[in-house]
Amino acid sequence: MKSMLAKSIVALGLAAGMTSTAFATQGVSDTEIVIGSNGDLSGIFAAFNVGAIKAAQQIFEKVNADGGIHGRKIRFVVEDHGYQVPKAVQNFNKLVNSDQVFAMILNLGTPHNIAGFQIMEPKQVANIAPLTAARQMLEGDISYKYTGFSSYYDQVRAGVRMLKEQNDAKEICAMYIPSDFGLEVFEAARDEAQAQGINYVSETTHKPDEQDFVGSIQKLRDAGCDIVATGLGVRQTIVAYGTAKKLGWTDVAFIGSSAGFNTAVAKVPEGVTEGYYAAAGWSDHEARMDNPEVKAWAEAYAAAAGTPADTAALLGHGAADTLVKALEAAGPELTAESFRTAMESLEYEDVIAGNVPVKYGPDDHQGGDLIIISKIEGGKWVEVGRVDPTKSQ
Repeated sequence: MKSMLAKSIVALGLAAGMTSTAFATQGVSDTEIVIGSNGDLSGIFAAFNVGAIKAAQQIFEKVNADGGIHGRKIRFVVEDHGYQVPKAVQNFNKLVNSDQVFAMILNLGTPHNIAGFQIMEPKQVANIAPLTAARQMLEGDISYKYTGFSSYYDQVRAGVRMLKEQNDAKEICAMYIPSDFGLEVFEAARDEAQAQGINYVSETTHKPDEQDFVGSIQKLRDAGCDIVATGLGVRQTIVAYGTAKKLGWTDVAFIGSSAGFNTAVAKVPEGVTEGYYAAAGWSDHEARMDNPEVKAWAEAYAAAAGTPADTAALLGHGAADTLVKALEAAGPELTAESFRTAMESLEYEDVIAGNVPVKYGPDDHQGGDLIIISKIEGGKWVEVGRVDPTKSQ
C-alpha cells in the first residue's frame, strides 16, 4: 500500500510538470530561480548597496527579457537590514526559510554575513560576492562561500606598505569601528608596521553613528602618526578626514580599505577629501571612460537608474554577472552541487572593474586577487598603484 501511495505522489508531481531537480533544490523550479540579497539600503553603508541592487536588477531584467537561463527567469528578493545585525538575522531567516532562495548576492556587512552563514549553510545557499571583504567570508567550510575581490586585511597592508615606502613613514596608527570589519583594518595596520620594522603607536575606536572626531584626530596627531588606516562608515570617513584638514593636520596620509573606496567619498564639495587613499580589489570606472565597454555600461546604467554609475553600481554589476555566468555553466539540471562545480570553473576578466582577472577553483573561492590603490585627485579616484599578491612573493 505504501509503495502504491509513493508511486501515486511521484506520478502527480510529474503530471504537474515538476522535475526531480525542483523537488530536491530550494529556490529552483522549472520556470524560476529565486535569488536573495540582504543589505544596507538605509544605514551607514547604503552608499555601497543602493546602486549595487539597481545594477544587479538591470542584469536580471535583461536575462529575463532574453528568455532566462535554461528557460528559468530570475526572481530577485531584496531586504534591508540598515546595518543592524539583529535585523540582518531576521532577514536571513525570511529569505532562506520563507522565500527559499537558491543563492544570495551582495549581502552587506561583516558581522551580518557571519551571522547569516549559520542560516544559509544548512540549506546549501551560496553566498556570492558579499559587500564585505573581510577574511571571515572564506573561513571554515568554503563550500558555499564566494568572494569577489581581495580582503580588507591584504588591501590595507599593501596600501600601508606603499605609503611607507613613498613617505618614509615611521609611525602607523588606525581609527576604526571595533567590529569584525574594523578589526580587519586594525590588524592589517599593526601587522604591516611590524613587518616593516616601524612603530604602531596609537588608535581610536568609534561607534557606527559617531560623527565628532576632533578629540580622536588630536590624539593621533599628538602621537605623531605618519599614516592612519581607517575602518569607518562612508560618512565617518569623510568627516574624520575633513576634521584632520580643518585642524591643519596635513603632513599625514589617511588610507582606507575597499570600505572607504566609494564615489561619495570622492565627490565631497570643496575638495574636503582630496588626497585620501584607499586600497581595493577594483579600479574606479570614472577614470576609465575611454574604454568603450566601460563607457557603454556606465551610460546604460545611468539611463535605466536615472542616476550616474557609482562604486555600488560597479560592484552590483560584477556580482550579478558572476552569478549569471555560473548559472549558465551549471546547465539545465540546476542543483547546489552543479552550481558549486560551475562557480569553481569560472575564469574571466572583469573589464568594468578595471580588467581584473577573476578565477575560482575548488580550493580558491576568492575571485580576484589584485589590490589596486587609488587616491582622490580632482574629485575623482585616480589609480596610483597595483599589487598582485600571486606574483609579488
